[in-house]
Amino acid sequence: MSFTYDVKQEIAGADLDERQAKAQLAALLLVKAALHMNRNGTYLSFQVENASVAKHVWLLVKRLYTVEPRLAVLKKMRLKKNNIYRIVIEQGASRILEDLGILNDRGLHVKPNYDLIRSEKNARAFLQGCFLASGSVNSPRTSNYHLEISVTHRGLAESIQKLMERFFLSARITERKGLWVVYLKAGDKIGDFLRLIDASNALLQFEDLRISRDFYNQMSRLNNCELANEMKSLKAAHGQIEAIERIETLMAPEQIPPKIRAAMDIRKQYPEASLTELCDEIYKATGEVISKSGMKHRMTKIREMAASLSQDRRSSETK
Repeated sequence: MSFTYDVKQEIAGADLDERQAKAQLAALLLVKAALHMNRNGTYLSFQVENASVAKHVWLLVKRLYTVEPRLAVLKKMRLKKNNIYRIVIEQGASRILEDLGILNDRGLHVKPNYDLIRSEKNARAFLQGCFLASGSVNSPRTSNYHLEISVTHRGLAESIQKLMERFFLSARITERKGLWVVYLKAGDKIGDFLRLIDASNALLQFEDLRISRDFYNQMSRLNNCELANEMKSLKAAHGQIEAIERIETLMAPEQIPPKIRAAMDIRKQYPEASLTELCDEIYKATGEVISKSGMKHRMTKIREMAASLSQDRRSSETK
C-alpha cells in the first residue's frame, strides 16, 4: 500500500468527539460529495477509492444523524481497475447539509462554516477530513517532498490555505486539470502537517527517513567540499614546487632570503602537506613559530620571485 493510504487509514481510526466529527464530515462532503435531485427529492453521493475512508464516512453519517447510507462497490474498467466505493445518502440529505452549514436558504456554500472550525481541535479535524477526501503525500523514501489536497472550487482551496496558515503552514495554491490544488513542498512543513492531523505513526516514519536522507546528503556535500578543497590545495602545492625549482635553477642560493629558503625546503620535503601542516613542520625543524597566513605569504612570495626571474630571463633572451 502507498504512504498516502497508510496516513488515511491512521486518520480514519482516530477517536473524535461530536464537534470534531461534524467538522471532519463537513470537510469530506465539501471536498468530495455531490448533491443530486430526482423525483423523490435530494440526495448526496460520495465516492472514493480508499475502503477505510469509505467505511469512515459511512460510520460518521450513521453516528451523527442516525440514517442508513447505502454503500456500493464499483469496479474500474481502466488503468489499475481499483474498486470505487460509493456512498449514497438519501434520507435527510438536506438536513445533514444544513446542520453542517453547507446548505441554507441562499443555497450551497463552498466554504466551511466558521462556527464549525472556530476551535483549534475542530480546525484540525476539518483538515483531517480534507486530506481524507482528496489528499496525497509522496512516500518519504523519495527525495521529492510533496503533499497536496485538490478541490473543485477556488474558494474552498483558499479556505484550506488560510486554515493551514493558522498553524504556520505556508501552503500554496495552483490550478491543475480543472482542480485547485493546495500544496506543501518543504519536508519539515509536511512533517508539521502530519503532526497536525494526528498521523503519529506516519509522522515517525516520514521524519525518520527524511532526517536520515538529509543527514546523508549533508555528509555528501561536506565530503565533496573537502575533496574540492584538497584538490585545490594539491594544485597550489604543485605550482609552488614548480616555482621553487625555477628559483633554484635561476638564482644563487645566497641570494635567497633565509626565511624563504626555509619555506622552500619544507615544501620540497612535504609536497602534499597543507599550509597548517607546513607550519608545524617548520616549527619541528627550526623552532620558528609561524601562522598559516604567514606561511601563505611566503608561498606567494616564492611564486612572485619565480615569475620575476622567468620574466627577466625572457627579457635577456630577447635582447
